[in-house]
Amino acid sequence: MKHTLTSLIFLLSISLSFAQKPRARDLGVPFSGTPGLHNAITDVAGIEVGYSTIISGSGKNVVGEGPVRTGVTAIFPRGKAKQFSPVFANWYSLNGNGEMTGTTWLTESGFLETPIMITNTNSVGEVRQAVLKWFVNTNWYKGEEWWYTYPVVAETYDGFLNDIYGFHVQEKHVLEAIEDAKGGQIAEGNVGGGTGMMCLGFKGGTGTSSRVIQIGDSTYTLGVLVQANFGTRNSLKIAGVPVGLELANTLNNELKLPPQTYRKEGDGSIIVVVATDAPLLPTQLKRIAQRVSLGIGNTGGFGSNGSGDIFIAFSTANPDAFSREHVEKVSFLANDIISPLFEATVQAVEESIINALIAAETMEGINGNKSYAIPHDLLVQVLEKYNRIEK
Repeated sequence: MKHTLTSLIFLLSISLSFAQKPRARDLGVPFSGTPGLHNAITDVAGIEVGYSTIISGSGKNVVGEGPVRTGVTAIFPRGKAKQFSPVFANWYSLNGNGEMTGTTWLTESGFLETPIMITNTNSVGEVRQAVLKWFVNTNWYKGEEWWYTYPVVAETYDGFLNDIYGFHVQEKHVLEAIEDAKGGQIAEGNVGGGTGMMCLGFKGGTGTSSRVIQIGDSTYTLGVLVQANFGTRNSLKIAGVPVGLELANTLNNELKLPPQTYRKEGDGSIIVVVATDAPLLPTQLKRIAQRVSLGIGNTGGFGSNGSGDIFIAFSTANPDAFSREHVEKVSFLANDIISPLFEATVQAVEESIINALIAAETMEGINGNKSYAIPHDLLVQVLEKYNRIEK
C-alpha cells in the first residue's frame, strides 16, 4: 500500500511538472533582480487575475462564425471579494494607437475604482458594458443609491489570427474571466486577452513577472502583467542578445512566412499593468508607468506608429485613502528613495514579455494564418553562443 501511494505521488508530481509550461528562467535566460514567490503580478498581496480563453474553428474566415482566437483578462487590485476599494493609480502612453478606457477620470481623481480588463480591439465596448452590469448585479458600490463609474478596459489587436469582426467576446466570457480571478501562480502565453496575439515576430500573448525590493528597512513587491502584441522579429533582443537577427536565416528556411496581409511589420500593441504594495502617490505612479517603456526597449520594442503602447500602474498601499467626505491621511515614499522601484519596473516588464514569448505556442487562425512560437532549442543555442545562458 505504501509503495502504491508513493508511486501515485510520484506520478502526480510528474503530471504537474508537465502541466506547468517552461518559463524564461527555466531555459536559463538570465535576468536582473529578485523575483517573488510566483514571479507574477499576484505576488503583490491581494491581486487576483482571471482569464476567459475562446478558441474554436479552423480554415477560411467566415465573419461571425470564425475561426475564433481571442479572450478576456481580468485583474482585481484587491481581489474581487473586496468590491469597491479604490487604489492610487496613474497611466502613461508611449504610443497612442490603442485604447484604455477610464483613464481621463483616473488621472483626474488619482484613483483606480474598477478592475482592469484586457481584450481585443473590437471587444472593448462589450467588455465595458458587461463589467457595468456585473457592478449592478453584485452591488459593487456597496449600497450607494447614486454612483457613476468608468471601467478600465484595454485592448490589443488579434485580427491576424482571430475573426475580430465577428465580435465573439460576449458578456458570458467577461463573467467567466471575473469568476476565474485568483491569486497565486497564473497561466501565460495563449490565454485570456492574449490568446490571439503576436510579439516581436513570434507568437505572443500574456506574460507576468515580479520583483522584491528593499528600501530602507522595508521590503516591497512590484509585479507586472503584459498583453504583448508588438514589435518586429529583427528587433527582438533577449538578455541583450540580438536573438531576432541571429535566428532570421534559420527561421526563414524552416518556417513558412505569413501570407500577404495589410498588417504592417511592427503593427500591434502592448498593454502593461504594474502593481506594487509600496506606498506611492498618483504622481509617483505616473513615473513608474513611464519606466515601462525602458523595459519594452530592452526587448526590442520602440513604439512604432501602428502600435498602441499603453501602461497603467497602481499601489495597493493606503487601503483607507479613498473617501467621499472626510479628510484622510496617507503615507508615501519620498521621491529620493523610489529609484529601486523604477529599476524593478524595467526588469519585470522585460521578463514578463519574454515569459509571454516562451509560454506561447504556435497557433493557426483565420485563413490558415499562422504565428509560430519561438523555438526554445534554437533560442538556447543563440544565448549559449553569446555566453548568456545560466546553467
